[in-house]
Amino acid sequence: MRQPLFGLLNVRPFSRITRGFAALALTLAAIGSEAQAQTVAGLPGVTQPTAQVGIAKPIMGWVRFCEQNPAECAVDASEPATVNLTPKDWQTLVRINQQVNADIKAKTDKDHWGVDDRWDFAEDGYGDCEDYQLVKRKRLVEAGFPRRALRMTVVIDEEGAGHAVMMVRTNRGDLILDNKRNAILPWHKTGYVYIKREGDAGATWASLGGQTSPTMTANQ
Repeated sequence: MRQPLFGLLNVRPFSRITRGFAALALTLAAIGSEAQAQTVAGLPGVTQPTAQVGIAKPIMGWVRFCEQNPAECAVDASEPATVNLTPKDWQTLVRINQQVNADIKAKTDKDHWGVDDRWDFAEDGYGDCEDYQLVKRKRLVEAGFPRRALRMTVVIDEEGAGHAVMMVRTNRGDLILDNKRNAILPWHKTGYVYIKREGDAGATWASLGGQTSPTMTANQ
């Protein structure tokens, strides 16, 4: 998903985003040790979830993926929009996140398919950021998680580039599964800038308005 930032995200530049790249890199370095030390021993603490600030257009790669895999994008309103996280659920999240990160080898869509952006299931063992997350979501749904609580999310990473993660919406806050680290972090500890995520109903995505983590803001 390494593409020109604002062309990919279909958003106007945020001044606070462009000011924050250096601080974002520092934040990611600071959480590196925490990411490596995570175990399945206990549930994460309770934190405030991200706030939706409007609607947004979905990524075109997502639109094409949904055309080919409609069942993966269908929203079942009878499913819960958040997971009541149990210790068993937490262990499953940690296990699947680590397994998929280990199973897939990173490869850009340009090198892999000869196109700028293609969302797929990395069936040949290669993929980029969104492919990791799609595989994780598929395995989590097979493990009993409600798809409606597993939201594909677009952020700006420490390099100032568009990046895809998966947001697991839980009663303990929004948790982020990422191919850049094995630890699952609350959204506000990733250091990322949050642009938009898959919506809870229908094809429209939710705008997150460029929310930044409190840690990053404190470093600015």
